[in-house]
Amino acid sequence: MVEQATLQSNKLPTIEDAKFALDNFNIENEIKASARRGQVEPVLDATRLTVPTCICLDLEDLKCFEAVERQYERWGVIFHNSLAIQPSNPAFPTYSGLIVLMGAPKSGFLEASFLRPVNSVSAFVTSSQRLVLSAYDRDRQLLAQTALPGSNLANSDSPISPNTLLSINVNNIYSVTFCTFDGQFTLDNFRFCL
Repeated sequence: MVEQATLQSNKLPTIEDAKFALDNFNIENEIKASARRGQVEPVLDATRLTVPTCICLDLEDLKCFEAVERQYERWGVIFHNSLAIQPSNPAFPTYSGLIVLMGAPKSGFLEASFLRPVNSVSAFVTSSQRLVLSAYDRDRQLLAQTALPGSNLANSDSPISPNTLLSINVNNIYSVTFCTFDGQFTLDNFRFCL
């Protein structure tokens, strides 16, 4: 009878208990990645990672109208056709901070290439049109797609709120594209997991 009493618990497990347990085992780490080279930051060596690690880009170090390409290369991602902006149009609010990424100079398109394969990519998006997030493998074969079904500008009659989270979770992502036909969009809190 004593053994049974020591194995039983009067408390039912809760979601909070599960989260606490996961945090204790370091199932997932998140690194806030800065574009500044002068800051002291942990060195990311994906070959030595033993637990899933997510990297969330801190866009606040970027200057407004700065072309964004290799600023986050040491974190494992290179952008193509990307511009940092501080939106002046209230239809494109930021999710956090003041700076977001926009597809430019070619409007409606932005690409991120990863130096090592990742398993998850996400961003908060605001778009003037339907926006498609596509993930590709090493050979540029389509792995998965997800879409924002239509415009989600602030102060519009859209049923979709601005800064909607788009994410793809699939193994061996080497690049992603954000595409909208004949429209504009912004990205905030770009995050990827190894």
